[in-house]
Formats: sequence, C-alpha cells, structure tokens
Amino acid sequence: MIIRKPFQEKWKPILIGLISIFLMIGLYFFMSFRQHEINPKDTTIPTITQLMKGFSKITAVSHRGQTWIGQDSKATLYRLFLGIGMSVILSLLIGLSMGCFAFLEAFLLPINALLAKLPPTAMLAVFFVLTGTDTTMFIAMIVFGLTPTISQNIYLAVKQIPMETIYKSYTLGGNSFEIVYKIIFKMVLPAIIDSIRLSIGPAMVYLIAAEMVVGDVGFGYRIRIQSRLLNMSVVYTYLAFLAFFGFFMDFLLKYIKSRLCSWQRT
Repeated sequence: MIIRKPFQEKWKPILIGLISIFLMIGLYFFMSFRQHEINPKDTTIPTITQLMKGFSKITAVSHRGQTWIGQDSKATLYRLFLGIGMSVILSLLIGLSMGCFAFLEAFLLPINALLAKLPPTAMLAVFFVLTGTDTTMFIAMIVFGLTPTISQNIYLAVKQIPMETIYKSYTLGGNSFEIVYKIIFKMVLPAIIDSIRLSIGPAMVYLIAAEMVVGDVGFGYRIRIQSRLLNMSVVYTYLAFLAFFGFFMDFLLKYIKSRLCSWQRT
C-alpha cells in the first residue's frame, strides 16, 4: 500500500465511509439488543422503538404551539452562530495583526498563547459574575474559547507566506493595506475556513456545558433535565441531531472552501 495514494474511483471513499457509519450504528443496536435481553425495561441504551418515542416527544406540539426541538434549536443555534461569528471576526483582526506586524506580534502573541491554555469551562464562574446568565454569557464562553485558537492558526498561516511574495507586492506598487487584504488574506483564507471547521465541535462543547449549568432553554438544558429523568431516548435523539448538524456544517464549509479557494484543489 503506497502512502497517500488516492483512490482511482471516486465512489470508493464514499462507500467505505458509509460502511463505517453503518457499522457504528449496527454496533449501537447490537449493544441495545444485548442490554434489553438482560433487562427488558432498560432505558440507558434505547431500542429503535424507544428512540422513535423520544423523537415523538421532542416534536410534539404543546398547548402553546411549540415543540421542544423547535425551542431548543432556536436558542442554541442563535447562541452558537453569534458566538462563532464574533470569534471569527476577532480572530481575523488578531491573527492578521500578529502575522503582519512585528510590534503587534510581540505584544499580542504572549497574551494570546496564555489565554489559549485556559479552559473556558473552568471560567464559568467568572462569566457568571461578569456577564450574568443571559445570552451574553453563552456567547462570551464561545468567544473566549475559540478566539485564541483560531487567531493562532491564522497567525501561523500568515507566517508561512514567503517573504518574497510580500516584497514583490511592494515592488508592484501595493501599500500595506492592499497587501494584507488582497494578498495575505486570500492566501490564508483556506486556513481560516479549516480553523472554523475544526472549531465547530469545541464551540458546541462550550455552549452545551454552559446551557447544562444555567440554561433555561437549549440543547444543554434539555439534555440535563431529561438525563435526570432517565429519558435517554430523548437525550440520544438530541445527540443525534447535534451530530448531524455538525456534519452538515462541516460539509457546508468544505463546499464554501472549494468555491472560494478553487486554486487550492489537489
């Protein structure tokens, strides 16, 4: 087997990926079957029937005309997108500044490296005191958790650009702003998109953790309440929704990258 040798047929990696997913699903239902042979009333590993009941519960319309999944999705996704959006904007400013200007690199890099090592979940008490327990707190968790990491990735991507490219840009009459926007930003755009892709998972971790502690609506809140009641069919359904949402976002960002950065295709 030759290292990094690609498949000749495009359908093979898709087929192998589907097989791996079906194997994982099959393993789950095998474990569920074995567990219910031991204890037919078990709810820790729900069967397909129990999962369907859980799905019916979260999609049932209340007397207010609302569903659990609708309420929680609206709250969680709003917090998530707003937090990620603010993180990306701040990371762009910090990462490009550190990568392009020596003074700002010397000033910001130590602080950025220090903050990147602080786990956001350990800062929950600080966020409670500073921002309260409303939407601001959830967004602050995501921004604090993502910004140092994404900005460092952007900084490293900028540092990998050859100095010859920058010198040639100055020679052709470009000023610093034009070079940063038209040359450097476009060259590091693939790294920026990849950093966002890799940050979706951690962002959901920070948000769900905060919602589990102080949320009154959202996925974390619902998972906490239902797990206490041992309604694992609801919990597993919510986890499946989160997994598919993360997969969809990753696929969407890969598509956006292929459209905006077609020159990087291999």
